[in-house]
Formats: sequence, C-alpha cells, structure tokens
Amino acid sequence: MKYGAFAMASAIAIVAANGALAESHVTPEAEVLHYWTSGGEAKSVAVLQEEFAANGGTWTDMPVAGGGGDAAGTALRARVLSGNAPTAAQIKGPSIQEWYQEGVLADISDVAEANNWGELLPASIASHMKCDGTWCAVPVNVHRVDWIWANTEILAANNIEMPTTWDEFNAAAETLQAAGIIPLAHGGQAWQDATVFETVVLGLGGPDFYQKALVDLDPEALGSDTMVAVFDQMRTLRGYVDDNFSGRDWNLATAMVMNGEAAFQIMGDWAKGEFLAAGQEPGVDFTCASTPGEGFLYNVDSFAMFEVGGEAKEAGQELLAELVMGPTFQEVFNMNKGSIPARTDVALDGFDSCAQTSSADMAASSDGGSLLPSYAHGMALFGAQAGAITDVVTAHFNSDMSSEDAVQMLTDAVANSM
Repeated sequence: MKYGAFAMASAIAIVAANGALAESHVTPEAEVLHYWTSGGEAKSVAVLQEEFAANGGTWTDMPVAGGGGDAAGTALRARVLSGNAPTAAQIKGPSIQEWYQEGVLADISDVAEANNWGELLPASIASHMKCDGTWCAVPVNVHRVDWIWANTEILAANNIEMPTTWDEFNAAAETLQAAGIIPLAHGGQAWQDATVFETVVLGLGGPDFYQKALVDLDPEALGSDTMVAVFDQMRTLRGYVDDNFSGRDWNLATAMVMNGEAAFQIMGDWAKGEFLAAGQEPGVDFTCASTPGEGFLYNVDSFAMFEVGGEAKEAGQELLAELVMGPTFQEVFNMNKGSIPARTDVALDGFDSCAQTSSADMAASSDGGSLLPSYAHGMALFGAQAGAITDVVTAHFNSDMSSEDAVQMLTDAVANSM
C-alpha cells in the first residue's frame, strides 16, 4: 500500500472513530511502554502513533532502550507494582501468561471477536494472545529469527555464495578472514549470543531436536552429542568475531555489515529494518537467507493490555487493539519494521523479496511442523528456564570452556531452574 492510500484509509477511519467519539464524548488515551528505539524500530512505532492520533486518540509514549527488552520488563514491573500500570506494554510469549496469572491483564475479547481475530491469525500465533480462552494481547507482526544478512559487494568480491550449511559458512568465514575482512558482525550481549545459539541448534539438530531441547527441555537432548556439536560450532563462530564485540548493540553490528566492515550478521529480520532505514535495497546492497538447516524460528511482537481505570483508558485500549490488527497498520508497519504481518490475509505485493521469502517459508514450515517459537526471544520458555540456558551459552562464548563442560553445565542449569 502506498502512503497516499494509507492516508486515505486513515481518513476514513477518522470519520468512523469521530462518530463513535461524538456519541461517547470520550477521548481514547493510551500510555504505551515499548522498547522500539533503534532507527528502523522508531520509524515503525511512529506509524502506530500517527494512526492512533488520526483516530482521535491521545498517545503517551514510554520507550525504554534495550533491544532484548530486559530493561523494558524491569520498568514495566516497577510500574505495575506501584499500582500505575501502563495502558499497554510490549510483552510476548509466556510472559503474557505470567502477567495474566498475576491478575493484572485486561480482557479484550470483545474487540477480538468483533474483528474475527481467530480466523485471521495462524493458530500457533493466536495461542500466545489468549489467557484461559480470553484474548489478553494483540499481535503486531511475525519476525523470523533464523536469518543471515550479508554485504552483497563483499560476497561478490570474494566469490562467496550465501551458505546453506554450517560447513559452508565456516569455509566462507575462513576465506574472508584471509582477505582481512571480519566474517561475523556480533554484539556481545547475552540475548545476541542466545540468538546465534538457537539458530545453530536448529541447523545442526533439526526441528525435532530443537523442540525437544529448547521447548520441551528434554534432558537427553540437552545432554546429547548433538548439543556438544552445537557448542563446537559456537566456539568456531567466536573465532570469526572481532575483538571489540563486547557490549555492542545489535543495530551497530548491522551497521558493520552495511558499511562493509563485516560480511555477515546472524540476527532476526528486525535487522532488515535498519538496512531499509539507511536506504539500502535487498538483493542489491544486502543479501538475506535463512541460517543453515530446516525450519522457521518465530518471534511475535505483541501488546498486552493491562487493567486500567477510567473510560478514556479503556477506550484507548480498544482503539489500540483494533488499529494494531487492522490491515492498514499490519501492512505499513511491517514494511518499516522488516517483519511480516501476523494477519494471514494481508497481500505482500508491496513487500520486499526477503519478506516474501519469509512468508512463504513460514507457511511451508507451518504445514511441515517446523514452525517453532524462539527461546532466545521469549516465545518458548518462562524466564527462569530461558535465563538458565542463556547464562551457559554466554559463559561458554566468552571463555575457553570445553563443549563437553558446557553441555554438563547446561543440563544442570536447566534442571535447577525447573
């Protein structure tokens, strides 16, 4: 959809919203806590702010920096415990259920049922948005986590094709190092380490192994020879990262690929938003491909609605939920963000080739049983279990720990977190 069409659609929505507001005399209000603060992310959330305002609402923005969302989670908990919850907050996966169990989430089933969300969302995505059968959150998008991004010019200059196996990736990295090029742009933050780790688990072990190890937390899978091989590959990848990686934010690693400092980055498709925000084109300036192996790891951004007092805030929640799941926002937002719509009925004609590949792969993976929740991005596990895994991954990545010792530590850590 062109932005002219977006403006027209918004104008139509304004007429309808103003009619409703004239009857209720309530101005919808929403204070929204989120962690979309990088260039591409900020541009994306601005789309929602503008549409909310265009529909007569008053938006109070509460951004909390930190790509992994940990800082935002801390800020949210402080707000809720003080009895001053925001209208909506960017949370996802099992965390939604944890907040529901604390009795602080609102029921938005009326909006969901009136707009047929159950028919518009894949069943696996819809399940994350429900709490004991009621709708308590609204999905914004579907991000694919298992992506490799590459500088097209660097690959061409070194006669390298996008790798389809981890052996091919290692061979390409050796060629790049010999040419004086950093093979892998990476930020030394725990969630980034975990992101790379789960793609290696999927690639080397396959979808069934990933499910057993990082979703079911099966002790045999966690302590297997396959997991030893995963940590072996992580040690190899560590050798392809520059010495200054510690503490680097993910978008700065993306910038290294954009400006030719590094060849590859393993990161979810929010990285594509950074390329696009910089005016780069897929297939021209950068190249995208899934990480080696079969399957699709998803990360769904969503807003959970909190119990708030007052008609204005309740009206704000209803308007926000309706707009987020509206076809206009789902299209325009995801074009900016780098992700694909959560709704299955949004046409992808205007989306780039990476998004179209992602959508096709998601459909195929869903049909084949290999559409899997990302552990690293809070979709598969509760916080204690995910944190136990990530602590081991980061400890191994930043030391000389053997793969065998890492596997033993992993099985012990998961067992102690249960």
